[in-house]
Amino acid sequence: MDLVSWLLYAGVGSVAWVLAGLLGVGGGLVIVPALTFVFTALNLPAQNIMHLALGTSLATIIFTSVSSVRAHHARGAVHWDIVARITVGIILGTLAGTWVAAQLSTGFLKGFFAVFLFYVAAQLLLDIKPKASRQMPGTAGTTGVGGVIGVVSALVGIGGGSLSVPFMLWCNVPAREAIGTSAAIGFPIAISGAVGYLVNGLATPGLPAMSLGYIYLPALAGVALASVLTAPLGARLAHTLPVPTVKKIFALLLIAMGAKMVWGLF
Repeated sequence: MDLVSWLLYAGVGSVAWVLAGLLGVGGGLVIVPALTFVFTALNLPAQNIMHLALGTSLATIIFTSVSSVRAHHARGAVHWDIVARITVGIILGTLAGTWVAAQLSTGFLKGFFAVFLFYVAAQLLLDIKPKASRQMPGTAGTTGVGGVIGVVSALVGIGGGSLSVPFMLWCNVPAREAIGTSAAIGFPIAISGAVGYLVNGLATPGLPAMSLGYIYLPALAGVALASVLTAPLGARLAHTLPVPTVKKIFALLLIAMGAKMVWGLF
């Protein structure tokens, strides 16, 4: 891999995880569209670009989620009982989602991801938070919710925080603990998602060299290394920058990225 590609992947990882630490959003929201644009510029196979971006994004989250979970656990902010109840659904849903994604075209996946970006942007711009109105469901209900979160997370290549945090807030889990628990939930999403995209991509013809299924190893190495080094910076910046203002700017960036992806479909 040439120096320019390394710099591009490192830049994607750095920006994604600084924003993740600063705003509490998943790095996948930046990694997926950024990798889509980079893969297009590098002339990777057009029909597989979105699949490679999704699989690679989930694989990078494996590396970043470990340090995040340790930090939240040290502060007593992880409800491991919720993690235990939701994990089976998360794994089954994520594996199912990767299989569904493998059957879909890059165009459809781009459109679906763009809609998801608009949804997250609306949450950030309007500061939408669900009102706590109930308690966490039992094992069956939590497993079912985990399945839904897993499917959507696999289709958009993220760790699920945009879905799991609002769900737990709605179920009266305090915000700090909802974020910490969501970080722990992101690990099984990342593992099962990476495995799913790897397996479903193995028989796909025409993938670029140095691909492992739908995981593009050069991008994984560059993004993961940069993200591990820069993720703590975002948390420090959260204490110095005007986060509400940065959230609004980031929401506009998400809208712009979503619009560009939609425009690319035509």
